[in-house]
Amino acid sequence: MKMTVSQAMVECLKAEGIKVVYGYPGAAICPFYDALLDAENDIKNVLVRHEANGGHSASGYARISGKPAVCIATSGPGAVNLITAIATAYADSIPIVCITGQVNTDQIGSDVFQEADVTGAAEPFVKHSYLLKDPEDVGRVFKEAFYIAGSGRPGPVLIDVPMDVQKMMVDFKYPKSCLIRSYKPTGKGNAWQVKKVTDALRTAEKPLICIGGGVFASNAQQEILELSEQLRIPVITTMMGISVFPDDDPLYMGMIGTHGVTPANRAVNACDTLFLVGARVGDRAVKTPLALEKTTKILHIDIDPAEIGKNIGADYPLVGDAKLVLGQMLDHIKEKPMDIKASRQQWLDELDSYREKIKFKRPVRGTVNPKEFIEKLSERLPENVNICADVGQNQIWASRYKFKKGGRFLTSGGMGTMGYSLPCAIGARMADETRPTFAICGDGGFQMNLMELATAMQYGVDVKVIVMTNTRLGMVRELQTNGYNDRQTAVFLDGSPDFVKLAAAYGIPAVRVTSNKSAEKAIEELATHKGTMLCEVVVDKDFPTL
Repeated sequence: MKMTVSQAMVECLKAEGIKVVYGYPGAAICPFYDALLDAENDIKNVLVRHEANGGHSASGYARISGKPAVCIATSGPGAVNLITAIATAYADSIPIVCITGQVNTDQIGSDVFQEADVTGAAEPFVKHSYLLKDPEDVGRVFKEAFYIAGSGRPGPVLIDVPMDVQKMMVDFKYPKSCLIRSYKPTGKGNAWQVKKVTDALRTAEKPLICIGGGVFASNAQQEILELSEQLRIPVITTMMGISVFPDDDPLYMGMIGTHGVTPANRAVNACDTLFLVGARVGDRAVKTPLALEKTTKILHIDIDPAEIGKNIGADYPLVGDAKLVLGQMLDHIKEKPMDIKASRQQWLDELDSYREKIKFKRPVRGTVNPKEFIEKLSERLPENVNICADVGQNQIWASRYKFKKGGRFLTSGGMGTMGYSLPCAIGARMADETRPTFAICGDGGFQMNLMELATAMQYGVDVKVIVMTNTRLGMVRELQTNGYNDRQTAVFLDGSPDFVKLAAAYGIPAVRVTSNKSAEKAIEELATHKGTMLCEVVVDKDFPTL
């Protein structure tokens, strides 16, 4: 069928089942936006207030839907602004397809108005990128882009389209499949290696499973729950693996790492076999990997062979998709059943002795203990909640949320991108409107992307925003206090607006929490209010992260 490339791009999105796109227009992408207008009954076009937030919203949408999501920007500064979101998605293996406009083909390389080599600039942060110059390639490029983004280890793919190409005519037909000779992502694991890993877990005296974000990426939550239950193996998570296991599961020990909980970190030190599933084991998770290698047998599943052995050596490496490999392991267990209940009990009893009863520190008058607020929030909210945490002290406090089965914790882990929570929450909520969605941020991170309150209001997105206010860049302030002789500089947020009045300016109801009594009232309002709402939680400026 004859149509413009812009119209063909829209047809590609329809064929991939895309219902929502997030973006910010400009001259170089206007032909595509014009074609989108004719598809408004099929594809919802969301105008964000900053290009990076289009990427973050697409990220939130992709994480809840489990499928690649789409963001759009124009050439030059628009495309360059989007790179932060691309890098964020790349670090956490989130599948997004980023469409950018480019100057006319004959102007590329001439430094004309709003020209930037975005494919070159984004190269370190994408799985693949395309500069679409031949109109006949539009169907193939889009088919490959969605396939690459969503298969193997998920990640962002960039499609840069010159403005003149968008206007060209093409005889369009969307491919039913794609074959990329150089890209063959691994699926099932090696059968012999699967048996070795399974048997090593069954015979270990003190086994421990460490779950990372790869479990969500492969939709392997049910398989890892079943494996842990069948072999009675306790579980810890990295920050990206939080909410795979409900917090009340007796086998769950919590998050490990620099900002993790004591029971989880003690479990790592005590185990004799550590089974890593979709986890990179970065520096914030294990500070001394070489010491751990000497005392512990390491088993590691990952879809990306480059991640196995990168940060910690693996005795038994196993490359494959977590869902498929865990399924193979479960099949092997059924073929060779073993009674391991008695042999595990001593280890489980030891770990139970590590658990601590949390005692909340009394806050300074006029402020709230943020950890206690998060616990009360988790007691009140339903099971299927999305908690979208920002970066900084608030992220660590939010990571203590007590998830029930079906909840999701979303945050920027690998890149640590401030301002991620609000646009992510907008995307997450739009992906599934049955899930109550909360953005938890600090007053620093909130001021990076507070303009997205307008996006939430314009499109009627029901997100609840919790701002932990301590008038400081809290984690940096703490770092300066502890590591630089309390020489505090460039961390004071004086001049910040009154967030309750700011919310009112957007037509959003808001409350301020300064005591436990006002906290309980505010949490009830947050749980029952229909529509966007903001809650400011006043925290002492010197309140510690841990």
